[in-house]
Amino acid sequence: MNTGFLQSLRALTRLKPSQKLQRDYLLSLLAALLVAFGLGCGIMLLCGYDPIKAFGVLFQGALGTRISFGNTMAKTVTLCLTGLAMSVAAKAGMFNVGGEGQLYLGAMAAAVVGAALTGAPLWLVTLLALGAALAAGALYALIPALLKVKWKVDEVITTIMLNSAAIYFCSYLANGPMKTGDRGIASGTDAIAAGAAFAPLIKLSNLTTGLFYAAVAAFLCWYLMKRSTMGFEMKLTGENDRFARYGGIRTGRLMLWSMVISGALCGLVGMLEVFGLHKRFLVTISNEFYFDGMLVAMIMRYNPFGTILMSFFFAILNIGGKSMELKAGISSELILIIQSIIIFFMAAEGGIRRMLGEKLAARRARRAAVKAGREAKA
Repeated sequence: MNTGFLQSLRALTRLKPSQKLQRDYLLSLLAALLVAFGLGCGIMLLCGYDPIKAFGVLFQGALGTRISFGNTMAKTVTLCLTGLAMSVAAKAGMFNVGGEGQLYLGAMAAAVVGAALTGAPLWLVTLLALGAALAAGALYALIPALLKVKWKVDEVITTIMLNSAAIYFCSYLANGPMKTGDRGIASGTDAIAAGAAFAPLIKLSNLTTGLFYAAVAAFLCWYLMKRSTMGFEMKLTGENDRFARYGGIRTGRLMLWSMVISGALCGLVGMLEVFGLHKRFLVTISNEFYFDGMLVAMIMRYNPFGTILMSFFFAILNIGGKSMELKAGISSELILIIQSIIIFFMAAEGGIRRMLGEKLAARRARRAAVKAGREAKA
């Protein structure tokens, strides 16, 4: 593993973990977003596209119809839960970069239980699959947490390595011992019990009743992080674990619990993908969903409510970007460039604001010096 990459990732995960969403930050974030959209318009003009029409297609494709709105909300659920998973761990000073592997294991556990309980009551199938997914994700996240708490092993490195192990293990199962015999399925397990899948909330869209499970999980995360004693202790641990330990807080236990909860949330995302969309485990169950959620959480400084709102915005970019390619004729590469610019400016807001502030302060200092010199001569 490249040492420079690990150092960069470590610095990124430590980006403003303890700061609040203050008004100045939100305003500067909005300014960065407007600048990014402006640059995106400039790029489209240079490439011969109408930016007003293109962005109109983007928002129309994400919110203009019931189906597109349903798909946007479904994407929001995924980003929200993965972002909250990152936020809960970061709250206690733990950086769970292994959520993708935990998601895979949760999906596999849910798919195996869902397929094995054919004939059982549907509520029991759903309940046991949910428990299996939560347990799989939580237990897998517990491994790097124990290594960190007991032996001070860097959790960023261990979670990255365990990501690959989980994904390859699930791929082996889906292509080997648990490979389905159904025609047309190249790499996947048997389908879950008939009727156990989540019902669609909007027909022909990806939004299902899994939304209610996600809503409960999001509310519990918000309450844990913002209203509970445990959340306050986790905040102290994340900001200064030595001070928290001297204050009588069992920091090691909090770190373990934060990772367990984070892993359980990732397992829940895997279960929602299986029971809501695919009806079985597929090796393509996730397209790096967790890393998108990480980015959302870091931009919003691990604030739970901010993570929910930013998830909706990122979902609009994701779903609407596909419509831009299909309806406006803009190449996918150009769309990715524009999206990357938007994300870059939002993520780099702090550094840009600090740089501009320093330049403004230096300019004021020079003006003050010139004015003082003129007054001294006079």
